[in-house]
Amino acid sequence: MSRGLIVVDVQNDFCEGGSVPVAGGARIATAVAALVERSAGTDYQYIVATRDHHIDPGSHFSENPDFKDSFPVHCVVGGEGGEFHPNFAPAATGGKVDAVFFKGAHSASKSGFEGFDEHGTPLAEWLRSRAVEDVDVVGIATDHCVRATALDAVKAGFRARVLLDYSVGVAPDTTASTLEDFRRAGVAVSGETPVPQ
Repeated sequence: MSRGLIVVDVQNDFCEGGSVPVAGGARIATAVAALVERSAGTDYQYIVATRDHHIDPGSHFSENPDFKDSFPVHCVVGGEGGEFHPNFAPAATGGKVDAVFFKGAHSASKSGFEGFDEHGTPLAEWLRSRAVEDVDVVGIATDHCVRATALDAVKAGFRARVLLDYSVGVAPDTTASTLEDFRRAGVAVSGETPVPQ
């Protein structure tokens, strides 16, 4: 049995200065990088990362977004906004991250479990082929893509835990409701910093 870490969407557009910024995103990028550096091969046998990777996601992009299902243009393939944040990028590209899963080319695709690696392998299949049964989920944002990824992990048969100290939410109310969703779904929660200070 192996434990995996799923790092969700630590990308420029979701951090300060991006097109859909989350307050505290850069801080989380730094914290997640430190977690990856010290935990690879010890706490986690495998570490993967997800990236929004939009080509034409339809109504997910909007000039009048509701910030629930539709958002301003972000993480467009080939653009700087879709790249890993510089606070996290060295950890992501330095051999500690075993695979990157791209999601949302032609859809909203919030969950990392909707993503595929460079060979077209879905995340759940990749994890199962390596005997991963437990996953920790971190990243941006607790109440959006971290939420979707953790809930889908449980649906796919993994034991899932969200590390709040390495995740950041967009807003207190949606983060609070997300924590309740986790409780109902059987997603464990660790840490005490679910929303930006």
